[in-house]
Amino acid sequence: MPLTDMQCRTAKPKDKIYKLSDGEGLYLEVRPSGNRSWRLKYRIHNKEKRISIGGYPKISLLEARKERERIKTELKGGFDPVFVKLERKHTAVFNSQQTFETIAREWHSKGLESWSPRYAQTVLHRLEKYTFHEIGQFPLTSLKPIVILACLQKIEKTAPDMARRIKQLISHVCRYAIVTDRLDRDLTIGLEMALKKYNKGHFASIDLDELPQFLVALHGHKARLYRQTYLAVRLLFLTFVRTSELVEAKWSEVDLEKGLWTIPAERMKMRSPHLVPLSRQSLEILMELKELNRHREYIFPSLPRPRKPMSKGTILVALKRMGYCNQMTGHGFRALALGILKEKLNFSHEIADRQLAHAPKSSTDRAYDRAKFLPQRIVMMQQYADYLDEVYRKAWL
Repeated sequence: MPLTDMQCRTAKPKDKIYKLSDGEGLYLEVRPSGNRSWRLKYRIHNKEKRISIGGYPKISLLEARKERERIKTELKGGFDPVFVKLERKHTAVFNSQQTFETIAREWHSKGLESWSPRYAQTVLHRLEKYTFHEIGQFPLTSLKPIVILACLQKIEKTAPDMARRIKQLISHVCRYAIVTDRLDRDLTIGLEMALKKYNKGHFASIDLDELPQFLVALHGHKARLYRQTYLAVRLLFLTFVRTSELVEAKWSEVDLEKGLWTIPAERMKMRSPHLVPLSRQSLEILMELKELNRHREYIFPSLPRPRKPMSKGTILVALKRMGYCNQMTGHGFRALALGILKEKLNFSHEIADRQLAHAPKSSTDRAYDRAKFLPQRIVMMQQYADYLDEVYRKAWL
């Protein structure tokens, strides 16, 4: 006959182990110590086996019967409940070890071959600074979107744009976990709806009508810039490359005889080599720098650490000392140059855009537009440098 809860509660220990049967293989095992536990006897593949269900009263009679029915279902499907239980146990242990930090570091290591060292370092730094101490120890299967949101909103208080960048990194980690069968969905989907609206502003840049005054301030040495810094600002103006591309430039990249600077793919944002035609004015600056730093690897070496490149912040500090804080940035030279080339010198957008090393907007353009416009760009860069000289000359008249 089936057991009653009263029988289970009042079962007294004896000198030897004994059983109280509930039927269909389920029984309560009572030990001399007084411990009582549920067990189920079953047959699979013509073998009799037993499996522990749990102790009584932690597992009630009703719960033990439900577990019996569940196990019977597994048996009908040909699954041995002992092995199913072991699999669940090992899976639970494995999942507990698959923390966000563990998987994030694994994802990061997979990207090292295709990323530039700088980008890889940036990604790891952001993960360590913004996520690991907040959500890093969570098993990924236990991590909830609301916990991620709390992490992002904490970042958002001081850095709205960074919050969105971190959300994107977390999304990458989730998608990596999905394809490696450790997660079933991207936990960041929809979280942007709970973040504040943020419009990223453009890099500060002076207008074309402010150019004469800026050139006077630069050439007049009013800010008493260090000579290398002054030359860096001038060369940035003449070449309008990105600040990082300038300060990390090496002498091995420059052919002074041909008047060409080849920036390697690994230092370019679009991961493609970029040719910069050098005007006569740019070559004069490089010749002076050659005298200053001829024995250095970098064209603009750091003063305290000559084996390292100059800091990108040096340009911003120089502009601040010139009186252009929040009015001009290193990136602002690119916007200013584009305006001059199109509005003042009448060069086409395609040619000017190539010199800015922008990727074509559409996938079709990227696939088929291989034009480099190098001859036109050589002419353009010289006319651009001459135009700056002419503006400066007129400003002093």
